[in-house]
Amino acid sequence: MEPRYRMRLYLLTALVLTGFGVLLTRLYDYQIERRDEFLQMVPGNSTVTVREPGIRGEITDRNGILLARNLRNYEISFNLEEIHKAYRLQHAVDPALKRITKKDNQERGEGEDIVDIVNNWTIKRFDQLGLTKNYNASALRTHYLTHRGLVPFSYRTDLSYDEFARCAEHNLELPGVYLSTRPLRQYPYAALASHVLGYIKPWEPVDIPESAKRKFDHYIGDAKGIAGIEQSMDSILRGPEGQKKLLKDEKGHIIRMIDYTKPGVGAKLTLTLDARAQLHVENVIRRAGRAAAVVMDVNTGEVIAMAAIPDYNPNDFIPSISQARWKGYLDNKKMDPFSNRAIKAFTPGSTFKPPTAMSGALEGMANRTFSCDGFILFGKIKIGCWIWNQHKSSHGPLTLPKALQQSCNIYFMKLANTIGPKAMVTGFQMMGFGKPTGIQLPDESPGILPGSPAWRAANPSATMTPAITAMLSIGQADAMATPLQLCSMAACVANGGKYYKPRIVKSATAADGHKVIEDQPKLVVDMISAGIKPADFELIRHGMWMAVNATGGTASRVKIPGVEVAGKTGTAQTIDDGKKSNNSWVICFGPYDKPKYAVCVLVQNGGSGGKVCGPLANLILRGLFAQDEGIKLPLKPQSAVLGNTNRIEEIVIPKDDPLASPGSDDSEAAGETGEEVENLELTPPPATAPAAVPDPVIPTPAITPEIDEDGTVIPRAQAVPEP
Repeated sequence: MEPRYRMRLYLLTALVLTGFGVLLTRLYDYQIERRDEFLQMVPGNSTVTVREPGIRGEITDRNGILLARNLRNYEISFNLEEIHKAYRLQHAVDPALKRITKKDNQERGEGEDIVDIVNNWTIKRFDQLGLTKNYNASALRTHYLTHRGLVPFSYRTDLSYDEFARCAEHNLELPGVYLSTRPLRQYPYAALASHVLGYIKPWEPVDIPESAKRKFDHYIGDAKGIAGIEQSMDSILRGPEGQKKLLKDEKGHIIRMIDYTKPGVGAKLTLTLDARAQLHVENVIRRAGRAAAVVMDVNTGEVIAMAAIPDYNPNDFIPSISQARWKGYLDNKKMDPFSNRAIKAFTPGSTFKPPTAMSGALEGMANRTFSCDGFILFGKIKIGCWIWNQHKSSHGPLTLPKALQQSCNIYFMKLANTIGPKAMVTGFQMMGFGKPTGIQLPDESPGILPGSPAWRAANPSATMTPAITAMLSIGQADAMATPLQLCSMAACVANGGKYYKPRIVKSATAADGHKVIEDQPKLVVDMISAGIKPADFELIRHGMWMAVNATGGTASRVKIPGVEVAGKTGTAQTIDDGKKSNNSWVICFGPYDKPKYAVCVLVQNGGSGGKVCGPLANLILRGLFAQDEGIKLPLKPQSAVLGNTNRIEEIVIPKDDPLASPGSDDSEAAGETGEEVENLELTPPPATAPAAVPDPVIPTPAITPEIDEDGTVIPRAQAVPEP
């Protein structure tokens, strides 16, 4: 072949090969890289991007018992925009079809009512499948006008598996209808630990970020915690979002799923609670009308149980609460069932005497003797000891342990004014008073500590007078504290001076196994290192032992045969619903030589700490010690309790009670010399306006919409007249 022809052949071959290369490159670009883009350009076909919520992490007790879990829930939701478009398209294809209308089947033109379309087109098909359910049509109409197709309208969340399968079999025939299996939160033990666990609320369309509106065609958000651990740990309980892309034909029918990223699972929370101990404590304090109790491990700061009554069942709010049931809770507002009394502030009474003793010990005053003459004068103000108010008597000279045993007001008022208000405030702050403990729960009250910066800010013109300092030492007037704060202080006394930060979350583990929260106690302060001599600290511990075990102690009803425990009672006179009342208290710990548990019990409108809270603390400790000996406490779902405002003068444990002891009846309590019930008629009124301690704000839950006339697609049963 001549060279010139050979060259032309080479050039032609090169051009052909180059063309094939370009063609193959473009084919790859169009068919692989830009497939989704061009699929959307095919007439009638489109892709829809759906956002799916993450799966919420489980919550267990310290032993792995599930307290909050997820059940598989089958749901039908509507993309109302797609339903409307499919309906319009159907009319365009077949003009002979009449437009749907509510009035005499007359055409509406461009403004067809979405409720009519859904009822007579989509739900009519459901009726043939046996899947119809009445709903709130007004809510659907508002939803369509507000969110169109971005946010799905939830039609049914109560499908059985058989119903779900039946719907899935015919789902291709129903444009705009989506089936999903979503986790449904459940609290297996109902009201057990409800104030600790809290509950969740379905997501709201107002929570959609602007970036998501550009990214997704169909958006399903995450439920959020609005009380308890569900709220405070919400960010780590939520799992990563999922995403799927669906290919649809021109009629809105799903052809197939072309891409899917599964939702992730949130962190698993392990609480410090012992579920069996929690149920035991809850059942004990239900002998009162309004009460709270906290049990702590004195060596770690872990909360073993935290109970408050009245309470509620968090399952009532999943996925939404009926209007009737929500009204029932609101009608019980006076009982405040959503308030976690364990972290709410109350007047503490004589339970403030141990921290006063520690404040004195920090100043080297633990061995000081003070004399009780029955009352003390601050100018013209006369403040009496409880023994004077009840018997016109006095305690005489007292050492610190004896003053704790007999709960002498005069001793501690003199001690407080000897060391002065600054030293009092310093000592109390070391033990966590006047500020939140930092436990992982929302709405924790800081309490009120007179003389603290917060108190001074709330009362800029007030000063810490000797009378106010005296009232602080006995936990009256402005002073307020939470059961958790007092239990933490009792744990500090029990273990010899180490104050640990209270913990309700033991650990948190992500789905990939790494620890989000480590199981690590946090020592806040060591009172021995801060300046209290070990021997002086033992005087305080021994005084609380005497209050339970020595003749004349005010906490003798806490006594347990075979196990030495120590304690301190308190009875603070206060106002309840405009009437004079008492906050009754007991703090205690045991075993005395090798302490493990600290307990605090509060009863509102109780007669005295010793007679009301003492027996309750006794029963709580008995159950805890029995479990340590291998006797397993029962565990079962707990019902919610309404509570009451009844006055309780005394709680007597029957001899045939499963946890009763020979030391719980009146014969064993005969050694009591009296109860330190304060008499505010002999004490000065508060000289200041107490610092505000706001009650927790309970967000309005998701309330189930009631069925209305337009949403009644299943005729309601009519009464048959009698012949």
